[in-house]
Amino acid sequence: MKLTEESMNVLEAGIPKLAQGAFQRAHYQALTTSGMVMRAVNGTLVETYADGSETVVRAIHSPVKVAMGARYKLKARTTSA
Repeated sequence: MKLTEESMNVLEAGIPKLAQGAFQRAHYQALTTSGMVMRAVNGTLVETYADGSETVVRAIHSPVKVAMGARYKLKARTTSA
C-alpha cells in the first residue's frame, strides 16, 4: 500500500493522542512499580503516591528562555549535605 499525503496527514494527526496514552500508561506503571511519581506542578516539585496523597518537595526555578544557537556555560550547583 502506498502512502498518500492525505493518509500521512491522518496518521500524523493521531500522534498526540498516542503520546498522551503512552504517557498515562508510563505514569500508572511507575506508580504501581515504585509507589511514587515525581511531578512538576505550578512551579513546585511534588511527590505523588499510589494512594493519591501528595507531598510538596520544593519550589523549582522558572523556565529560562534560550536563544536558538546561543551557547551558555552552566555553573556547578552547590549541594548542602
